[in-house]
Amino acid sequence: MINKPSLPQGTRDFNAAVIRKRNFIFSTIKNIFEIYGFQPLETPAMENFETLMGKYGEEGDRLIFKILNNGLSNEKNIEKTKAGFEKLLEGKNSTDITERALKYDLTIPFARYVAMNHTKLTFPFKRYQIQPVWRADRPQKGRYREFTQCDADVVGSKSLYNETELANIYHQVFCELRITNYELRINSRKILAALAEACGGNEKMVDITVAIDKLDKIGIDKVKIELEERGLTTIQIETIEKFLNITGSNQQKILALHEMFGKNKLAAEGMQELAFVQNHAIPETNLVFDFTLARGLNYYTGVIFEVKAPAEIKMGSIGGGGRYDDLTGLFGVNDIPGVGISFGVDRIYDVMEELNLFPEDLQIGPKAIFFNMGQKEVDFAFNIMQNLRNHGIACEIILEEMKIAKQFSLAEKKNIAYAIIIGEKEIEQNYCQVKNLATGEQHVVVLENLVEFLGKMP
Repeated sequence: MINKPSLPQGTRDFNAAVIRKRNFIFSTIKNIFEIYGFQPLETPAMENFETLMGKYGEEGDRLIFKILNNGLSNEKNIEKTKAGFEKLLEGKNSTDITERALKYDLTIPFARYVAMNHTKLTFPFKRYQIQPVWRADRPQKGRYREFTQCDADVVGSKSLYNETELANIYHQVFCELRITNYELRINSRKILAALAEACGGNEKMVDITVAIDKLDKIGIDKVKIELEERGLTTIQIETIEKFLNITGSNQQKILALHEMFGKNKLAAEGMQELAFVQNHAIPETNLVFDFTLARGLNYYTGVIFEVKAPAEIKMGSIGGGGRYDDLTGLFGVNDIPGVGISFGVDRIYDVMEELNLFPEDLQIGPKAIFFNMGQKEVDFAFNIMQNLRNHGIACEIILEEMKIAKQFSLAEKKNIAYAIIIGEKEIEQNYCQVKNLATGEQHVVVLENLVEFLGKMP
């Protein structure tokens, strides 16, 4: 018995209707990236495992898709292979088993590219990238194992105006897509570092941010349990809980932070960063200071972003990013500061679909279709069709014989605007019948005028 074909969990096929909608999102984002001076870049689907490992924090590292090495079944390698798999089961990597992995995001491969090419690049270097990434995550609504990211990054500049530009890119893109009631949540890792200082020192930073990053998923009680498991004291956990409970307007949150941290230098720097972005970027109705925002990735050093979908949509973040001033240092190239953002296109698609925000004209197929009135007529119409294509008019011809009613049904399913009918009589008298399939209106058009006629029609 033949098994039915299926897809791997967390992946999808895209038909023409979906691709048109996705391309609408891609082109909107790409156009705005280029308005802001960003240039395109592509990197391979796979990277060396050591390039990716250790860059995403303990949670992220677990989600990296490893690629098995060739030749594992070779009898000469059996013992090495067994030992390698034992190491994998212990949570350690073995180069005997895997030396490559699918890329988890676009940021680390970009940092690798900059490190490899920094002597050839002109700084500040602004690049955008639109490519798929892969994560071994548990599939659920809005969470896929293969999805497309659209990133924009600036490296070689410490100016906070870069953060402002990126916030404005978010605003402009979402306004173009008509997702106007999004929330851009921002925080600074320096504020989180101040919290770590208040809870025993910088060595607590990873423990605190990893736990805080799960707040939306597991709630405050389970976050407190995790913090306790990570060795924080009751007093330290109470300090973190007080921090996480800061609410109110942006101004009220800043006042509460001042009260909590006093003259702490890191906290003051973080608050100044947030104030700068607030004063120079998007409308305050969309901008929210969120001190619970941690972005569990280890490489962030300053302002961090996360975009939340409209409240009526039950969806995770639809974008995120932040400043990473030490990222290329991971590859031996120091002193290249950077900041970037990412759009989660697959989730943005789901939001737009749920809110019915896609333009209706995206689903229009070819402009015209030639009906099949017999083999002789098809031979004649084929050349006419090619002439239309040469003039930029999208069209096709029905090559199989079928009843006229079925041909009309086919044209309707393909969202084609006009049916062109050329029978024996039309060939003899050098004209055709053009029928508007939406209105039923029919025109007699001389064949020499067909290009001009269709060119004027909507």
